[in-house]
Formats: sequence, C-alpha cells, structure tokens
Amino acid sequence: MKHGEGVGPAGPQSECNIPAAGGDRRFAGTVTGVVLVGGCSSRMGANKALLSFGGERLLDRVVARVREAFPRVILVSNDPASYNYLGLPVIRDIYPGRGPLSGIHAALSAVATPYIFVVACDMPFVDPRLALYLARQAPGYDVVVVRDGPYLEPLFAVYGRGCLEPVESLLRKGLRSRVVDFFPAVRVKYIERWDLSGFAGVDKVFMNINTPRDLERALQFLE
Repeated sequence: MKHGEGVGPAGPQSECNIPAAGGDRRFAGTVTGVVLVGGCSSRMGANKALLSFGGERLLDRVVARVREAFPRVILVSNDPASYNYLGLPVIRDIYPGRGPLSGIHAALSAVATPYIFVVACDMPFVDPRLALYLARQAPGYDVVVVRDGPYLEPLFAVYGRGCLEPVESLLRKGLRSRVVDFFPAVRVKYIERWDLSGFAGVDKVFMNINTPRDLERALQFLE
C-alpha cells in the first residue's frame, strides 16, 4: 500500500523539529499543490480518483486537504475532461506514459511558483500540516522527501524548479524511470520518518489505495 521507492546509499541525516500548528499564507503562496491523477487503476478495476471514500470522491478528499496547505492547486492528468468539475487547472503530461516522473515534470513546467508539493490522488490521509512543514524545509534544496529506512516517499514530497532539467534529461531518454532516479543530480533534504512522530496520524499519511483490499483497509482507518 505504499508508493515508497527504494534507494541506494542514504544521503545525509536530517535534523528537523516539529512545527507549531497552522502556517502563514504568504509562505504557502510560494508553493503550488500538485495532485497526480494518473495510472490505469488496473488492480482496482475502476478509476481510483473517483472512488467513493467516506462519503466523497477520493480525489475530492485529497484536493480539499492539499488546499488547506496551499492556495494554488493543480491536477496532472491525461484525461482532463473527467476532472474539470473541480474547477482546477488540469495539466497534461508532456512525456505521456512515463509514470509519476512525467507528472512531476509537467507540473514543474507549468507553474510559476519556485516549489511544488506533489501527492498522488490515491493517498486519502493527506496531512496539510505535514505538507506545509515539508515545504518549509525546501529553501536551499531541490527536493524534500521523507525517508523510512531504505525507502523514500516521492509522491508526498516537495520539488523545486532546479529539478526540471535533470528530470527532463531522464525523460528524453525514453525510459520509464523511477522518481528517485534523478535525485543524485540535485540537492535533496531527507526528512527521517521517525522525526515526524509529533504529527497525529502520520502512520497512515503514506498509505495509498491500489486494490479493493487496500480500499477496505483504508476505510477501517477512516472509521
């Protein structure tokens, strides 16, 4: 149920303190919230984004929570007609069929803000406080990502415009690369998972829904 991607040798350890609740809108305005609405949902057998979850569409739930942190929110999808009802900009992949990395590239190419916060549409337990906290770590770095042992959480992470050229270089090669494959070319700040214990519900923040069984389990967490 995790998007986490394994990595090679770990980068430098991070030192971070748990922030006070809430955040100022001026800082949040330097970040665009990006919800990736992609994938064929083959394991689910239906469009995950439009699944009912706790009385609302899964995508609507994710978008609402991202908007609590960042005033600007966009979607990345190659099927914009399905999501126009939200009234948000919908950006298409420039390099379609290359997975989440293509979505991150499309978002970075489209926004005017120096940073984007990226989350997948199938992660129902987005914590706006944690999203804003990660964004506050971004100045001086190109990526801010949570690390849990040998795994990273690249689909609940912050990316700066300095990522655009390295990402595009990978995509031009025509391969379906992992998100983390461009990390050696940029400045990455790793936030250790155990340093986030002060955030309520952090154990479920990184859950994602791929199968009917995942959905059933996530609904149990909701209850």
